[in-house]
Amino acid sequence: MDQDLDTAESNLEQEMELPKKYRLSRSRIMYIEEKGSGLEGEARIGRVYFSKSGKTLYYRGRSFQSLKGLGFKANYFEVESGEHYWISGPRKDRQDRLYGGSLGVTIDADIKDEYIRYLGTKQA
Repeated sequence: MDQDLDTAESNLEQEMELPKKYRLSRSRIMYIEEKGSGLEGEARIGRVYFSKSGKTLYYRGRSFQSLKGLGFKANYFEVESGEHYWISGPRKDRQDRLYGGSLGVTIDADIKDEYIRYLGTKQA
């Protein structure tokens, strides 16, 4: 029960970071990897929210827009910083990194149970 309360509080905190008009937008668990410093950067699996048009993604108070095929090993950029990211649906085989593997990929606590169910396993 406490875990459900913690999850609800975490979801509420994350929603409060979103611009008010997007708080009820659809969301999805996704893989997010920073690509600004090389081929492999900091990587997470977390809940991403979509704008109504779907052209902007929101994650942890940051906004991302598509590079429209113009990125090198990246498909989105962070609007504020211009940093490049790879954002995609998570893979069931957990080989999310560009060159395989899941070493160093952090799974956000608020989606961990949902992610485990998605994988269909008891470990994540």
